Amino acid sequence: MAETVFSKILRGEIPCHKVYEDAHVLAFLDIEPLSRGHTLVIPKEPAETLDALSDESAAALGRVLPRICRAVMAATGTRAYNVLQNNGRAAHQAVDHVHFHVIPKPDAHQGLGIGWPKRPLGADAAELAASIARNMGA
Repeated sequence: MAETVFSKILRGEIPCHKVYEDAHVLAFLDIEPLSRGHTLVIPKEPAETLDALSDESAAALGRVLPRICRAVMAATGTRAYNVLQNNGRAAHQAVDHVHFHVIPKPDAHQGLGIGWPKRPLGADAAELAASIARNMGA
């Protein structure tokens, strides 16, 4: 995996405002936050995208994300928030290391803004669902 800013943070070469750390996960404040309390949650395992992450690291992230969300909400006094995770440049991933954003949404003008251009489910929905199910063992 290529060297990233997160690799340097994990090695302690770049400082961060740490909010949580265990054997598998590090969480710290984003240096360019969308809102107060915007926190990044990363696995210590080097993986560019979520599908490349081990089950162990994925489980560790899953265990800690709700706790981090609760802590961010308590510290910021907000009740609404987004958890965002992007994979690949086309999906707006800026750092090639798996990471989750916990982004407080205190009002309509702060935090993450999302456009959601909905489309109807295609006629091939049953075939697509079956194909995804068959690939679950991959």
